[in-house]
Amino acid sequence: MGLLRPEEKIILRLAAGIFFFLLQVTVLCIFSEEVSQPLTIPRIYSPVALEQGKLCELGKDNNKYLNQVLRLEQGARVNVFDGFGHEFEAVIKYFTPNKVVLELGASIENLDRKIKITLAQALPKAGKMDLIVRGAAELGADLIIPFAAVRSVSRIAGEKISAKAARWQKIALDAARCSRSSQITEVLPVADWETMLACADKQALKMIFWEEEDQRSIKDILSDQSRAQTKNIFIIVGPEGGLSKDEISQARKVGFTSVSLGKQILKVETAALAIISIIQYEKGIFSSKGGENGCL
Repeated sequence: MGLLRPEEKIILRLAAGIFFFLLQVTVLCIFSEEVSQPLTIPRIYSPVALEQGKLCELGKDNNKYLNQVLRLEQGARVNVFDGFGHEFEAVIKYFTPNKVVLELGASIENLDRKIKITLAQALPKAGKMDLIVRGAAELGADLIIPFAAVRSVSRIAGEKISAKAARWQKIALDAARCSRSSQITEVLPVADWETMLACADKQALKMIFWEEEDQRSIKDILSDQSRAQTKNIFIIVGPEGGLSKDEISQARKVGFTSVSLGKQILKVETAALAIISIIQYEKGIFSSKGGENGCL
């Protein structure tokens, strides 16, 4: 191929210029569309119960998130849920310096959970509880009770109890928002052993997981026909060092069954999530039809 003639060079430069100009216009158009309305409709939380057709006022945090972070404008569409099983399509009416006002439209179907799972989790080492709360909330736990076990390395006392509870509740809220759940997992303040045991409903299926148990598996308990219709399940998971024999004995006296997860030892941040997943699977929640609560 020979050298280009002067006129050919000019044509080539013009073609390249037109190409890059069109490319820039395309990018700007795409960016402009995403600023006005994201491809995925944002989902936000209302601390107040919602009612179809009404206006919903949300505070400064949601104002900043929608207006400054997502750069949404008046007329943009969002979805809003209230943690009580209600979720609606909504349109942004207007922003003020301290709030955003939404107009609620059509209801979004979110069927209630048909089984209640309570996770009593012994305090693990620092940082791991955040992971457990987020995972358990995403998997559908209704209530999480952190408690101090004999072998818990981490200890929380005084003002830190309420601060930690607030942090974990915020994590659970974010998990609900991201996992498209219309219900929010409740996280209680850190309890002692006796208080935690007293939280268990008398009618609940109560399981305490223990690495020394070698007779009963979680599948054995869930497949027991006398317990097949149970809709309330309460599980206790120990810390890194496991639960003591005395704790197991006390739990058995108030109706808990000691259960094994098999020969494989799981990390504390994995155990609770594995247990909840198994329960959901055995109850049919992870089936293609959504199981008993139609979540999936």
